Amino acid sequence: MPHYVSYDAAELHYRVLGDGAGPPLVCLAGGPGRDAAYLGDLAGLSAHHTLIVPDSRGTGASPPPRNPAAYAFPALADDLESLRDHLELDRFALLAHDAACATAQAYAAAHGEYLTHLVLVAPGSRLQGELPTDAEEIFESRATEEWWVDAYVAVHSLAAATDLAEVRSLLLRAAPMAYARWTPTQRAHAAGEPDQLNPVPRAGFWQGVDEPARLDLLRALRNVRCPVLVVTGDRDAVTGMRAGEAVAASFPRAVVRPLHEVGHYPWVDEPDMFRPLVESFLGT
Repeated sequence: MPHYVSYDAAELHYRVLGDGAGPPLVCLAGGPGRDAAYLGDLAGLSAHHTLIVPDSRGTGASPPPRNPAAYAFPALADDLESLRDHLELDRFALLAHDAACATAQAYAAAHGEYLTHLVLVAPGSRLQGELPTDAEEIFESRATEEWWVDAYVAVHSLAAATDLAEVRSLLLRAAPMAYARWTPTQRAHAAGEPDQLNPVPRAGFWQGVDEPARLDLLRALRNVRCPVLVVTGDRDAVTGMRAGEAVAASFPRAVVRPLHEVGHYPWVDEPDMFRPLVESFLGT
């Protein structure tokens, strides 16, 4: 697996998908602290782009940092800049999913001149200081589905769970809420989540970012010149849709594309809808 040396001399790893002929698309996994394997090839985006998929600290083949502060999303953005320098990319397109959208925004705020395009998939809006309730409304609207009662119990048991094995079991029981439907395709994708999450980087992701720093970051986003695509799903009971609208409003050149019958993983629920949308955007 290829690796690079980051700003603090840490040796971090990344994967390359595709034949290397297409333009680079760096893809950041969310979670936070989830192994990037769950991204797969993002519904076949590797057919026309060289996907560069880093393992963030403490996930995949990348080791944990000596300083836990390196788990915070602004520090992960510094890792991304080290990766860009290692790959000698003058400019590149960046895609992020879920919590990694905060890392991508931190990178855009600090190094937006290197970005040609930015794709934010199913973002939350904690960075914007907003916590919309529509994800809960989407979840409640699906109460007639057979998995719902067990998922409801699991979701409301997670806060009190302390044993890692119990947490992983609860996550798997709650998994259907993240997908538009609960078929074998979605079940197979969800089965990997419990073992892909590392609780240590997850806990450190939002640490050490005070209010002045958050507001400075949001102000810097107003100067990001690259086009931004925000993808949301109308069945996403994890982050919902209104969070994506709040994130898009932080940028001067952002568009929101809500997808019908799509949950938190649009490349799993509707690959033939997700892939052309991203490819068309990257071609502009």
